[in-house]
Amino acid sequence: MTSPDLRHHGDVDAAPGLADFAVNVRVPHPPGWLRDRLAAALGELGRYPSKLAEDRAREAVARRHGRSPDEVLLLNGAAEGFALLPKLAPRRAAIVHPGFTEPEVAFRDAGIPVEHVLLDGDFRLRDVRSDADLVVIGNPTNPTSVLHEAAALKALPGRLVVDEAFMDAVPGEPESLAHDPDVLVLRSLTKTWGLAGLRAGYLLGDPETLARLAHGRPHWPVGSLTLEAITACCEPEALEQSARFAREAQEYAAHALEQLQDLVVVAPKGPFLLIRAPRGARQALRDKGIAVRRCDTFPGLDDTYLRVAIRPPEEFAVFVDALRVVMEELA
Repeated sequence: MTSPDLRHHGDVDAAPGLADFAVNVRVPHPPGWLRDRLAAALGELGRYPSKLAEDRAREAVARRHGRSPDEVLLLNGAAEGFALLPKLAPRRAAIVHPGFTEPEVAFRDAGIPVEHVLLDGDFRLRDVRSDADLVVIGNPTNPTSVLHEAAALKALPGRLVVDEAFMDAVPGEPESLAHDPDVLVLRSLTKTWGLAGLRAGYLLGDPETLARLAHGRPHWPVGSLTLEAITACCEPEALEQSARFAREAQEYAAHALEQLQDLVVVAPKGPFLLIRAPRGARQALRDKGIAVRRCDTFPGLDDTYLRVAIRPPEEFAVFVDALRVVMEELA
């Protein structure tokens, strides 16, 4: 059995009644235009998801990344993609940490040996050595928000799996490998568009690998509303809106935290940031009605690290004010 700490996620930290900076979903609900698209699709729920709708969604993803439709596997959330990875039957899997823990959970539960590749200091890739035949890494990495260079990723040993669940929150998506046919890339749509309760994601890879991963999935693995959401969120207008929102929110967050002394902030490239604060800061923030993500469940981090979701400026200002008081109290 996998350690229960590896199954800890931000939704556990975000208890009712607290201002939620623990969960990495950028908005509390889908924007109006997306809700309208989903509402219009409700009339189709009496039918099974159609091949036509599936093809439309796959083609939309393919256009978005300059791939062919047979290089796209639609998922019931990116988390399903991690659960499928053991089908690749690696001899040994390496997980780059600190990083998202679900890939490790999937491999360990399947009885596949897992090696930790621990990054320290600024959490950036350097000379990584491993005898694993499959390597999983996030980019930007959860929870550090570090964006690794594509060339450094390509230099990793073994078959490469890149978790780009938060890449659509990086304006321009530099360093993405979604276009690379030799890399298996996971994408999520739930974080950017407030769809965590719907589950929507996809895998990009060569057709043979995707067919291997898809083998044995139940019929109609992706529902009609998810297919509509994937199609809508891959359209050019949606991508422009996402980049604009990300740029404004990240610039405000970085500037606001610069005003706090004695606070270590890992330069954010995703829709969240990693901070290092005095011990007790998480509970002190909680006592003030603020929930942040504990990070001692991530290999390589301890309880002085906190992950904080970047919210719109008016919301993030509330967190910064609370953190300023906590830092003064714990000084």
